[in-house]
Amino acid sequence: MRLCCEPPYTIRPRAAEAVPHLAARRDRILPTMKAIRIERTGGLEVLEYVDVPTPAAGPGEVLVKAHAIGVNMPEVLVRRGVYAWMPPLPAVPGIEMSGVVVDTGADVHTLRVGQPVYVSARELVHRGGCYAEYIAVPERAVYALAAGVDLDAAATLSGYQVAYHLLHSAPRGFQYESVLVQAAAGGIGSAAVQLARAAGKRVIALAGSDEKAKFALDQGATAAINYRDGGLPERIAAATGGRGVDLILDPVGGPRFTQLFDHLAPLGLVVLFGYLDGWPGDVLAAMRKHVGRSLGLRLFSMHTFDDDPEARRSATAALLRMLGDGTIRPAIHERVPLAEAARAQSLLESGRVMGKLLLMP
Repeated sequence: MRLCCEPPYTIRPRAAEAVPHLAARRDRILPTMKAIRIERTGGLEVLEYVDVPTPAAGPGEVLVKAHAIGVNMPEVLVRRGVYAWMPPLPAVPGIEMSGVVVDTGADVHTLRVGQPVYVSARELVHRGGCYAEYIAVPERAVYALAAGVDLDAAATLSGYQVAYHLLHSAPRGFQYESVLVQAAAGGIGSAAVQLARAAGKRVIALAGSDEKAKFALDQGATAAINYRDGGLPERIAAATGGRGVDLILDPVGGPRFTQLFDHLAPLGLVVLFGYLDGWPGDVLAAMRKHVGRSLGLRLFSMHTFDDDPEARRSATAALLRMLGDGTIRPAIHERVPLAEAARAQSLLESGRVMGKLLLMP
């Protein structure tokens, strides 16, 4: 993966059909561009807005001009230095962007200059590089977008990738009719709500405020509960007719994690896919209290597909179709200038974001 530069003109299409052809302007590419770079890990201050060199697209690569860049927790974890798959430093973070192909190297067969695309750093060895005005990446990391797809919406797909696999891959054939989504107003949570409803499931959303609960209802949740109001067991029981939920999706973990088993129906399953509040306590002891109900637990990470890229790519292709036909409707919380990436990550860490944050170069 390599980064490239900002030409002396700016193109900001709102939808794919508005994208002009750019092939004739390669001679105007400047030797540097703006990017966010980290040279050391730490607080928000390590996110530096800098000029970086502008390599051209090499063989098998395309050069993409960024339209919008998704802001996600993996970038925050990289910045803190706690991500299990840290890139070598210095590094440009960022796992996704939407944009336009402005140049192609030799042996590129499926993409053309002027084509609107989605770039996923999940297809790269080191997941990063998208907090930049341009990026040069192998053709396999780029997905062509259909005409009419909004490029802001396309830059939110990483959360939908996780949600799709939580609902369709992590259960491994487990049959369920209801799902409880923790942190349901966030990027992955709201994606899970939309995808679960699209699959015909009953969705109970948990959120940390009345505003977030209403937001989850707007995304399609069957019921939404502000867990800070208390009485959570009774309210979940009421929402499920006293049976409990079949599947629980949790990115939080922490000391309250084991209480989730209280809300499961017999033979229910919890999928833990993050540890925002730390690693859970004695999980087996908590499960032992419910041994007669035969409950299950699974840990999930998108890195499950590091050795199965076709499964990851086929899911992304399915999401692109859903984006095109309106099945999924990404909610964008705010569009933040690339230069203010630190503010964007601070917002994400604050827990106030509903939907998805975008960086705009």
